[in-house]
Amino acid sequence: MTRFVRWTALAACTALLTAGCSGSSDDGSDGQDRSGGTAIDWGRCEASGDTPAPGEEWQCGTLEVPLDWSEPDGGTIGLALIRAKATGDDRLGSLLFNFGGPGGSGVSGLPSYATTASQLRERYDLVSWDPRGVAASEGIRCRDDEEIQAAESVDLTPDTPAEEQAYLADAADFGKGCQEAAGELLAHVSTTDTARDMDRIRQALGDDRLTYFGISYGTELGGVYAHLFPKKVGRLTLDAVVDPSADTVGHAENQTRGFQRALDNYLKSTGRDPGQGSREIAKLLERIDAEPLPTSSRGRELTQSLALTGIVLPLYSRTSWPVLTSALEAAEEGDGSELLALADGYNERDESGKYGTTTHSQRAISCLDDKQRMTAAETEELLPEFERISPVFGSFLGWDTAGWCHDWPVPGQHDTPEVSAPGAAPVLVIGNTGDPATPYEGAQRMADELGEGVGTVLTWKGEGHGAYGSGSDCVDSTVNAYLLEGTVPKDGKVCS
Repeated sequence: MTRFVRWTALAACTALLTAGCSGSSDDGSDGQDRSGGTAIDWGRCEASGDTPAPGEEWQCGTLEVPLDWSEPDGGTIGLALIRAKATGDDRLGSLLFNFGGPGGSGVSGLPSYATTASQLRERYDLVSWDPRGVAASEGIRCRDDEEIQAAESVDLTPDTPAEEQAYLADAADFGKGCQEAAGELLAHVSTTDTARDMDRIRQALGDDRLTYFGISYGTELGGVYAHLFPKKVGRLTLDAVVDPSADTVGHAENQTRGFQRALDNYLKSTGRDPGQGSREIAKLLERIDAEPLPTSSRGRELTQSLALTGIVLPLYSRTSWPVLTSALEAAEEGDGSELLALADGYNERDESGKYGTTTHSQRAISCLDDKQRMTAAETEELLPEFERISPVFGSFLGWDTAGWCHDWPVPGQHDTPEVSAPGAAPVLVIGNTGDPATPYEGAQRMADELGEGVGTVLTWKGEGHGAYGSGSDCVDSTVNAYLLEGTVPKDGKVCS
């Protein structure tokens, strides 16, 4: 089961460098940054698994933080970090990145993003980390590879009582696997916990205020940080903004609209009528639901759920729209191989059948955050509205409200995150009108909730998930001026 929220989805199709850490320093010092009783022992990054280490300019380290922030003197958890030092002489400090998810690895993601952020690196040390419960920071793995593949046969849009029972049983089983794997950590991977970790990272880096770039879920994380530590807010940039006013159902409705909007734009680009094209894709999914398609992947078929995931992935970037056209044409002709390959990319499945664990961490974090627990009966009442919004994505995202956190082992913490930050420095909030995963409207709502004089909205009339580094000189120059010079743009500036 996959919830479509993470910004790093498209990057899952390509190999990213994964870095480990060694204890030796190569910069002529003892390798440690210290502040407030914290220390990061920086050293060379090591290879991990089948991937080589990033270049010599990258350093890795570990920072110990409290497992339970309500008991700061109790047990600890180690957070894995990575950095590349500023290339210029006029250093401003550190720029901390979170690439979304929740569940995305910053340690593996930052080296591949460094080219996009090369101008920022002239004056900032680029820094990221694996949040608690993610990858090298005691990442949560709830199922093994065989169990993950077996679960792909579960119908995520159940049409019969038997399918509904199997759907909910699978969801409950996933939660049990997370509890067995994570133990007491499962109750301490919330966004609030991670926001407190961020302030400890800030201290360890020696910065008086936090300079931060959050993307997708990273925008929610940045908003929560601003609420908890308004006086420690430096230059915060939030791109591809999660709507902080939306609860579980609201998020699902937002995404249903966002992905349908992106699909409409895709269909228009091919010269097709969006309404007719969507109905044709919905009929294709219905046929696949009744009879999965054969694929070139040995022993595997393309199910409806995998097909939908394969359709979603190319919508994250306009440059991938031709790939979607080819995959849909092949599926119409009875070959599910291309859509399956796209779904595997999103689900982090490699050719050997090994799966990544981003979605495991994603689910553990979001189910601890979200208090709302929808029943199947409540969801069924909502389905007509979801299907009205989108004949393609509505049923899946509607059922997701019941299945994602069904029978979760630990209770959720809130209905919506608190991001109000009175007294904080201006925060740059970027919305993309064509964003499928975090629809544009969330940017204004984030700015409103941050508070008057804090949230400053920059709009990009573009396509895809995220704006910075996506081809707009206007967006990039505005962000760079804010982060490098402290120039806050006029609220409501539009880049077309």
